Amino acid sequence: MSAFDLQQYLAACQQQVNQRLEYWLKQQNGLAPTLVDAMHYATFNGGKRIRPVLAYAAATAVGGDHHQADDVAAALEMVHSYSLVHDDLPAMDNDALRRGKPTCHIAFDEATAILAGDALQCLAFEVLACSPITHSDTTRLRLIQLLATNSGTQGMAGGQALDLAAEGETLTLQELETIHQHKTGCLIRASVAMGALTCPGVSDTELLALDRYAQAVGLAFQVQDDILDVIGETELLGKQQGADQALAKATYPSILGLEQARQLARDLCHKAVAALTDFSPQADPLRSLADYIVSRSH
Repeated sequence: MSAFDLQQYLAACQQQVNQRLEYWLKQQNGLAPTLVDAMHYATFNGGKRIRPVLAYAAATAVGGDHHQADDVAAALEMVHSYSLVHDDLPAMDNDALRRGKPTCHIAFDEATAILAGDALQCLAFEVLACSPITHSDTTRLRLIQLLATNSGTQGMAGGQALDLAAEGETLTLQELETIHQHKTGCLIRASVAMGALTCPGVSDTELLALDRYAQAVGLAFQVQDDILDVIGETELLGKQQGADQALAKATYPSILGLEQARQLARDLCHKAVAALTDFSPQADPLRSLADYIVSRSH
């Protein structure tokens, strides 16, 4: 792999998507200013913007202009942010800390947090439908469909439902993988596919290879999260360490053991990079992101 400055790339992508998020949030009217404040709080509380970065990197990998992915990136981060707001609620994971700051329902209140999540989800689809960035009607509809499918019962929400139902249960490795392929993996797969689709010339062969990459990266992301819940520090994680154990959740370390879980994360990273064999150095951001996802400390 050629030398690639991932930290510089991450910073540039984060700045780029943040500008679009600010743009769209400023379009919200003054009907409910506290609600908009909560939406802003939930979106701008220190996230790494991994899903937007994956979208930008996928667009670049297939020869596209990454600026064409700006509103795709913003919509993805809105859906991710809404999901975290709802995950943190007392009825779900009951977390008081997110990214080192009070969770949305603590900073505001439960009702406002629920509405902020609802509104961010709606805004994500408004962004895709109304984006001033030029896409064909066919592409725009495909982007909307991908985000909807991967966020709903067949994707993130369905995975979260499975996760909640599994608390306190003994799971097989396959059952755990099914949960995380949906809860975490689907939105990551959508991020890569949607970013690539902003390039009109992307081929079906490229999309299939990118999906293999995204499946491996999405699972690796969750494996590393489970590892960090065991070995991480609350201050670095930005959330309470040991939260999974407290909720009696099955995790990769609890099923495989810590060292085998670490090996699985490395194997998934290698699988992701191997899926990009036929891509040029333009895919180096994706290659570096795969390594970053399994080596991060928070």
